[in-house]
Amino acid sequence: MTSLEKPTEDAQQDSRAVTEAALFEAFGGVRGMVETMVPGLLFVTIYTINKNLYWSATAAVAVSLLLVAVRLVMRDTLKHAFSGVFGVAFGVVFAMMTGKAKDFYLPGMLYTLGLAVAYIATTLAGVPLIGLILGPVFKENLSWRTRNPGRKKAYAKASWAWGLILLAKCVVLFPLYWWADTTQLGWVLVALKIPPFLLAVWLTWVFLAKAPAPIDVFAEMEAEEAAAKEREAAAGRES
Repeated sequence: MTSLEKPTEDAQQDSRAVTEAALFEAFGGVRGMVETMVPGLLFVTIYTINKNLYWSATAAVAVSLLLVAVRLVMRDTLKHAFSGVFGVAFGVVFAMMTGKAKDFYLPGMLYTLGLAVAYIATTLAGVPLIGLILGPVFKENLSWRTRNPGRKKAYAKASWAWGLILLAKCVVLFPLYWWADTTQLGWVLVALKIPPFLLAVWLTWVFLAKAPAPIDVFAEMEAEEAAAKEREAAAGRES
């Protein structure tokens, strides 16, 4: 190994580590996946046993609130837990309004469809959604749009992956919503909760790990401020 190869490999490893950390932060990691899966799993389990919409919905809401309470006690970030609460709440309200337990899943399915369309539409518009989500996490904001074409291409590939994977999930779920019963739909939803998500995250990691490093616009601004202060100090000394 030459002296030039070592820094390159180290830089690639650092880039991959940063990418992994950013993805975990953005999508909640293992804990975030658990928090999004447990309420739906509890709902379908209870409904499978007793076919009681009220008790199933109550249990789903209760466990969602419990997850938020745990994060509050641990003083952890609440965004993933709160998103789970809102998702469950919408499902419960919708199911209670229609009186159909199956409708507990409909808001989440519509959200998945809308998200799939958003990923594809924003990519076609030249502002891939995954870049808008991860840009602030990588401290690059929107610099990738005009200053880092290789990274923009990686974000576009990742957004296409997310959009197509979510569309494929919808292709499976919506026919089941019309033709299957509540328990069948619920167990398929539980089964499809994590694997498509992990596939999309993994593909995002693959694309970004091979992309150019992000441009840290915050570091640039700090450097500009420091240079400006230095110029002012120098001007003051001259005068």
